[in-house]
Amino acid sequence: MTVEEAVIKLRTYYMRQHRLPSIQELSDLFLITKRAGAKWADKLVQAGYLGKDEKGKLLPTGLFRIPKLGLIHAGYPAPGDALQDESVDLYNYLLKTPGTIFSLVVKGDSMIDAGINDGDLVLVQKSREPKNRDIVAAFVDQEWTLKEYRRQDNEIILVPANVNYPIIRPKQSLQIGGVVISVVRNYY
Repeated sequence: MTVEEAVIKLRTYYMRQHRLPSIQELSDLFLITKRAGAKWADKLVQAGYLGKDEKGKLLPTGLFRIPKLGLIHAGYPAPGDALQDESVDLYNYLLKTPGTIFSLVVKGDSMIDAGINDGDLVLVQKSREPKNRDIVAAFVDQEWTLKEYRRQDNEIILVPANVNYPIIRPKQSLQIGGVVISVVRNYY
């Protein structure tokens, strides 16, 4: 088995179980002995795909690293600007604020002019205080919605990014669940 094959198996396991395997489970996953499983874990730590905490528990520190190959121009065509040895690690990107990020699937088109479409996945940071014009997940008058947060004078309003929807002025209650920090879209 190659390192790449091991990484694919680990990613699949992580996506199904929402955690990394123990050494015994890793051995079972790779169909090898527990001793060989421990060696594979060390090999994957050395390769940067896994890490270990202070108790020796495996962490997915580089497991979800995606190669970053360069820049591409979206204006006029131009030569690509190549980058070397860089990657984006989604786990570490989210780990900057552990335990404070959750995701929501967007339903509806009230935020399309902000680049958020029906079916997109938004990452929301719940510990962040909203600033004017942040996009927020808000619990307003006993219902959840995704809108732009605006403070006008002494009033907070929720503004859609689509002219076909009205501005929301809370009648009874407003609680901000978090601030949108990222949007993920699949094109397939």
